[in-house]
Amino acid sequence: MEFNETSWLVTGALAAGLVVQVWLARRHVSFIERHKGQVPGAFAGKITLAAHQKAADYTVAKTGLGMVSMTVSAVVLLLWTFGGGLEALNGFWLSFSGGGIVSGTAFILSFLLISATIDVPASLYSTFVIEERYGFNKMTGRLFVIDMVKGLMLAFLLGTPLIMVVLWLMESSGALWWLFVWMVWTGFSLLVMWAYPRFIAPLFNRFQPLDDSVLKERIVTLLERCGFSSNGIFVMDGSKRSGHGNAYFTGFGANKRIVFFDTLVQSLSVDETEAVLAHELGHFKYGHIRRRIVLMSALSLTGLAILGWLFENPDFYFGLGVSEVSSHTGLVLFMLVMPLFTFFISPLFAALSRRDEFEADEYARQQSDGSQLISALVKMYEENASTLTPDPLHSAFYDSHPPASIRITHLLENG
Repeated sequence: MEFNETSWLVTGALAAGLVVQVWLARRHVSFIERHKGQVPGAFAGKITLAAHQKAADYTVAKTGLGMVSMTVSAVVLLLWTFGGGLEALNGFWLSFSGGGIVSGTAFILSFLLISATIDVPASLYSTFVIEERYGFNKMTGRLFVIDMVKGLMLAFLLGTPLIMVVLWLMESSGALWWLFVWMVWTGFSLLVMWAYPRFIAPLFNRFQPLDDSVLKERIVTLLERCGFSSNGIFVMDGSKRSGHGNAYFTGFGANKRIVFFDTLVQSLSVDETEAVLAHELGHFKYGHIRRRIVLMSALSLTGLAILGWLFENPDFYFGLGVSEVSSHTGLVLFMLVMPLFTFFISPLFAALSRRDEFEADEYARQQSDGSQLISALVKMYEENASTLTPDPLHSAFYDSHPPASIRITHLLENG
């Protein structure tokens, strides 16, 4: 193949992104190591030095694995494109069928399967080395394999018809195919969001209705006070896989559910749990979830419109090592290279998310006891080994939540 403008643009974005990511990761590690010897003032007397240092070591280990993973991802991208991987894979499926939607679907599915397989070693190391070393892993090898097989089967069952419909639209609906694909993708995403709590999540975890009568009464009262209705309050067996704790809302419309990890319910008091839930309710009160759905929908529309333009440009394919101009190769090439460019706007989305977190904290302070939210956050930081001293620039680039010290200080100043 011969390099063209597309080749140089993608290579430049890949190199620049990798340099920035490694630089940020090294800054992050260095900053954490320099502040490892002393607990930050906002947490003095609340978190021990041993717990602070454990969180520092845990974060450094995860960041190190992240640097290896991003390097491997860059090499894999080069092999798929300039190394001829996609060209060979496409030729393999063309030799069976000569083209068409079935061949294109098989090409995309096999690409996704190979990509998932390449990611397995990093997942194994993260789970059975890093998480195990710091006391969080509860996963067995058998459960890891079962989860992986279930995930692949679910992706195949849901992904196959979606891919076939998308390829059909790309081939048969004219120049505005990207608009029709966007409509299908948006509908599919909303359907999965609706179905997830009732049909998908139970494939992987057990969900039991909350049976703590005191906690349940407090939660029901809080929901009524906030004007929020849900389809139930459930406890998930998170301890089956990990020692980390969390709480979340899932679904939308009449199919919303409130889910607590069993590890979280066991570690927090009733007052603390109420405060954490009030924070999550704040996201709904201020429309954060709805706004994120609209934003992601707008971004997907923009991305598909760009793909619609690239689809008519053979140099896009030729410059990335693919000789056949087709819908399925165009989709895969777009999936590979688009993250190289969206990476540079990720700080904007991280900043929007952190703003939402501050608003949700303020709502929780209004609807519950702010000191209990602080107490709950401190426990969660300690039990999840979340670093209290992230590098500010790394945090600004990546973190969807404000750094621990800033978040606690903000709550204290506004309490």
